[in-house]
Amino acid sequence: MNYKEFTEKLVDQCLRLGADKAEVYLQNSRNLSIRVRNKDLETIQEADTVGVGFRVIVDNRLGFSHCNDISEKSLKNTIERAITFAKITSPDENNLLPGDMGFTEVEGMFDPEIAKVEMDKKINMALEVEELAMKDERITDSSGSGFGERETEVFIANSNGLSNSYKSSSCSVSVGVVAHKGEQRSTGSESSSKRFFADLDPLDEIAETASKRAWEMLDPQPVGTQRGSVIFDSRVSARLIGGITGALHGLRVEQGRSFLRDSMNEQFGSNLITIVDDGTRARTLGSSPFDGEGVPTARRTLVENGVVKNFYYNSYAASRAGTESTGNASRGGYTRLPGLGTHNIMVEGGNYTPEQIIASTDRGLLLNSLTGSGLSSITGNFSGGAEGFWIENGRIQHPVRGLTIAGNADEVLYGIDMLGDDLDMGRSTVVPTIRVKDMQIGGA
Repeated sequence: MNYKEFTEKLVDQCLRLGADKAEVYLQNSRNLSIRVRNKDLETIQEADTVGVGFRVIVDNRLGFSHCNDISEKSLKNTIERAITFAKITSPDENNLLPGDMGFTEVEGMFDPEIAKVEMDKKINMALEVEELAMKDERITDSSGSGFGERETEVFIANSNGLSNSYKSSSCSVSVGVVAHKGEQRSTGSESSSKRFFADLDPLDEIAETASKRAWEMLDPQPVGTQRGSVIFDSRVSARLIGGITGALHGLRVEQGRSFLRDSMNEQFGSNLITIVDDGTRARTLGSSPFDGEGVPTARRTLVENGVVKNFYYNSYAASRAGTESTGNASRGGYTRLPGLGTHNIMVEGGNYTPEQIIASTDRGLLLNSLTGSGLSSITGNFSGGAEGFWIENGRIQHPVRGLTIAGNADEVLYGIDMLGDDLDMGRSTVVPTIRVKDMQIGGA
């Protein structure tokens, strides 16, 4: 079936049935999931799905409905439901659809080789990564391992003349293990997710990382409540940066629910902080030629040297703010309306290795796991449960669990005084190791 023509015809049908404006979002996808545990193949699930979401506007009122049955009767009923819903919602002049602004050329969106890899090889990868992780004598149990893949085609058309499509792929390998010592139990996991099969990390590296994360947290020791430096490992530093990017969310800014709402072109934190959102980076999972409502993606600096340079918007948030969409409409598939989010976040790295940052720290915490809220996008304050490793005189001493860390916006954001050079450009969120010079650390 020619889905491009199909979506365009469905837009026309929406207008004939009573919509003033209409958008059709069609998603055609294939998913594979393989799960292994304790050398047993537990599940293989493969599914092909086609679904359509209809966003319609009637007298500035918005309605939405979706279906995964593309028969003529089902589609007509779904459109009619969307129009019915629109007629009973409240009008909002900011309900609008973008025009056709083209799309951005993005390299490396689809890997045809993934589907050609034999099923036995994919199963064996899941088995092998578990076996490799269990070889470490300190590991006692498996939490399971797996291989997954996805191929997706997206087609979007609307009554403003927009009609675009793209095809994408992804694949992943993951493993989780458990280390026991007496009554202690510690878990560790690792995964690799890529656009291209050939880009997946080596299985032995994935397995070694998962195992190490499990056993290295055995035998934690208590520390007392005190102030000290907190080094955010690159795995958890995204929780710190996520509070900043969440505060640059255009709708939250417009609603006054952001600690950066009045900070355009203002300094709010350390001049080491530069944050870029890039929806065009090649072979990266967060990239796409256009966003969830058809607006071209771009590379955009959100923060430069601690100064806010841009907020990000979808069409609705942009209309409320009196500006234009930045191509940041997010979409969780054909079953959902467009939301608002970032694509590929990158924090510019610093000049220090993680080891040098540790060596320069007199006393504090190397944070590798965080629970709770993290950095609040509303207040800018930080709080959360923490575990990791205690540092004295520039050396790791022992693991620690059950801590809390907290700080107000100024002391945390202006307190960032060292950035690592450990940027993993294969991820959609690229954040280095980050040190905050002084925070409250709650212990035993």
